[in-house]
Amino acid sequence: MRITKEQISNGIWILAILIILFTPVGFHVRVWVNKVVATVISPGTVDEDDRANLKNYDWSLVGLNGERTNLESNKGEVILINVWATWCPPCVAELPGFVELYDDYKDKVTFAFVANDERQKVEAFLTKKGYTLPVYFQVSNAPPELDSNSIPVTYILDKQGNIVVDKTGAANWNSDNTRALLDDLISE
Repeated sequence: MRITKEQISNGIWILAILIILFTPVGFHVRVWVNKVVATVISPGTVDEDDRANLKNYDWSLVGLNGERTNLESNKGEVILINVWATWCPPCVAELPGFVELYDDYKDKVTFAFVANDERQKVEAFLTKKGYTLPVYFQVSNAPPELDSNSIPVTYILDKQGNIVVDKTGAANWNSDNTRALLDDLISE
């Protein structure tokens, strides 16, 4: 049986797809693709008429240092919440933008990066990347308005608890649009 050029080409494509789907190399390729996509996607705001209001801020979290906190203590502040995991390519892809945003806004906005992952993996990932973000783990269920079956998901709340941004998937969080939005919300 002779192997044709078409069969060789098909075999190479199948091998490439298997590598991308099932190996660590593929994870990095998916992260890179998501980074490219995220550079052109700036998160938009929810129309004012469609904004949910967080009535109950009761959400218990525990930080990497073991300190417990509750979102209730941040009521009346501008809050950015990102739910992510180390095994999620879009999550990993958008984190560098969050790092830059956090560095510039950490004294003006409350940030909560809620990891949906094992603590040891999160700690190793943050150490490897050199990220110093306020990372938390859930102790109680999120309020219904902040409950999502998808990650990454990011919410930005204004001082009145209105969910101004509700974005699923990777985005450019260090964009001029996001910075302008945060500046507006802070000045309200």
